[in-house]
Formats: sequence, structure tokens, C-alpha cells
Amino acid sequence: MRRRSRVYFWLGLVAVFWGACPVGHTSSAQTPSAAEPAPQNPASQRPASQSTPLQDTPQAVSPLTVDSDPVPSPDTATAPVIPKVVPAQSGVITKEDGRFVLRTDTFEVRLNASVIDGSGRAVDSLPQTAFRVFEDGVPQEIRSFRHEDLPVSLGILIDSSGSMYDKRAAVDAASLDLVKLSNPQDEAFLVDFSSEAYIDQDFTNSIAKLQQGLNYIKSSGGTALYDAVIASADYLAKSAKRSKQVLLIVTDGDDNASSATLEQTIRRVQDLDGPAIYCIGLLFGTDVSHSEARHSKEVLTELAEQTGGAAYFPHALNDVDEIAHEVAQDIRTQYTIEYRSTKPTSQGGYRTVRVEAKEKGFRNLQVRTRTGYFPHTPGDSAANPPTGGK
Repeated sequence: MRRRSRVYFWLGLVAVFWGACPVGHTSSAQTPSAAEPAPQNPASQRPASQSTPLQDTPQAVSPLTVDSDPVPSPDTATAPVIPKVVPAQSGVITKEDGRFVLRTDTFEVRLNASVIDGSGRAVDSLPQTAFRVFEDGVPQEIRSFRHEDLPVSLGILIDSSGSMYDKRAAVDAASLDLVKLSNPQDEAFLVDFSSEAYIDQDFTNSIAKLQQGLNYIKSSGGTALYDAVIASADYLAKSAKRSKQVLLIVTDGDDNASSATLEQTIRRVQDLDGPAIYCIGLLFGTDVSHSEARHSKEVLTELAEQTGGAAYFPHALNDVDEIAHEVAQDIRTQYTIEYRSTKPTSQGGYRTVRVEAKEKGFRNLQVRTRTGYFPHTPGDSAANPPTGGK
């Protein structure tokens, strides 16, 4: 019998996530921005053995004998009720816990950005003065700029549908190489998805444990890509130790089993100030039709572009490992830019973000980062998933 931990993802936990987002918060004169989340005890995150369900989560997990969708259909009727929080008035000094605090109706926005030149080569030597940030077309003041190898919380999502059987060896090797090339302080978890999504290895930086997790994957069933992305983004928001977060998706086909849509998936990630998504589409071979390959390419490209990641479409399995190296390099050489939005938090709605880079000696610089975000305000929760049909 194959031993593995089939740990169901639960969107019912998302009420916890509202307070866990790394950016998009209401700032205070006594509260530093963009603080790194406090480390958690890994022992409380992972099950004692791979055959035991993860039971020490804040809320109960369905027993493995219950056949249920690990990612519930986005339905506000079943979403948890979030108590309304009445925010302090902007610009008013209030007394909290014996201290006087000045509340301002502003918040910090963090962007992880990659830059390439006109030849497609990465540019990693630009100063802060080379960058300009626009929100809804309005210039923003850059308040923090970093260019260093920041540790990352990484989720590796591997398509385990039946069509992936012959591609698994190359995919497994590339996944391990990606982790080997990462920052030693990175943490990674492993998910396989077919008609459902399962955690095969919780957060770790151990290559041996990730290898063991890969051995649990069995190729069968359909492809619930969107549900797996939503569940993984939620899991990052709840459990990740690092504020910089990434999902890597490896798949060879179109979504045919999710309860969510592409639009709902992107909205969910944006609501969470979520991870950059990198995609590797194995859209070659006789088992992939031309129309399916075209649609899959559009989907993976959209997921990547909207979240600040990148999509890759190798022509053969031999190219996958090289792509994993490129992804690792891109993640480790990004610029981190923070600005304080000129719009008040009370003004909701989607906000577009554009970053430009110009520097003497470089031509046609292009910046890749997330395309926008939804602001979070007190009492407003990103925990409620978007609604809509399939």
C-alpha cells in the first residue's frame, strides 16, 4: 500500500488569513511596515508521520474516509462570517493600550520585480533611481528599495493526472534542483493535484523529505488546476514564515475538474496579496491537442502575468531542468519595492500597478511584477472567496 499524507486543503480556514497578509495593512505611527512574520515551530506544522492526517490545524480537517472536495466551490453562502471592525478615524489620535496612536488612512504596498533588457537578459544592477511606480496611473513615492536574495516560502504544485505518468521522472528531478538552487533559508511544500489536491510534504528545506514526498505521487485522474492554486495560495497565507511567496506549477494540460474559474483564481490570489506564480507547461506530445495546448498556454500565461511570475513552455522534457534553474535565478535576483499608496484605504476596488525602469546604458527595459491588487481595510476580509459559476 502506498503510504502518503492526503491532507485536504480547506478554504474554511481562510478567516484566519485576513490578519496574515504581509502587505496592504493600515499603517500606524508606532507600527513599522513590512515586518517579517514571526517564525513558527515547524513541528506544529507537519504531521508526525506521512500516514497520519495533519490534525493540529486551528480547525478540524475532514477524515480521509470522507470523499469531499478539498477546495469548496466559491459560495458566499458557506463562507465564514467575519465580524465587522469599526476602524479608528483617519488622522485622529486615539489611546490604545495606554499609548497614544496616530491613525493614518494609508498602507504599504510591496512589489517583487524582475527586469529584463531588450534582448531578454535579466538586469540585476539597477539603483532605486531607475524605477518609477504608478498606481492607477498616478506616480507613487518609493519608500523602501531592496535588491538582495530574500528567503522565500515556495509551493511546488505538480500535476498528477494520468497524462503526466511518462513525464514524472524529469519533473521530479527539476523540482528538486529548484530547491537545491534556492536560498538555504527558503521553505518549500509539495502538492500534487489531479481531480483533488493533496499535500505530500509540508514546509521544509530538506531535499530528502521533498524526495520522499515526490515518491507518494501517483498519476491518475483529471486536472483541477484552479482549485489547487486557490488552496495553495490560502495555505501560504496561513502557514508561510516568509513574506515573499511563490507558487511553481508544472502541468501538461487544461483544467477539467475545478469548481473555480480562472477569473476567480486570479481574484483570490490578488485578494490575499498572494504569491507570484511561475508555470511550466508541458504542452507537447501526441496526447495534447492543438486547441487544448493553445488554451492551456493562454491560461498559464495569464496566471503568471497577473501575479508577477513567468510562464515557460519547453519543447521537450530535457528542457525542464534548465527552466527550473532559470526560475530559481529569477526569484533570487528580484528587486523589492515598497510604496505607500496615495489613495485612502476607504477607497476600495481593484488598483492597477505599473513599474517602469530607465537607466543609462540600458535600452528597452521591461519590469515584470504583479499587475494590481485589492486594498485591505479593517472590517474588509479577503477571506471571502469570489462568487460565480463554472
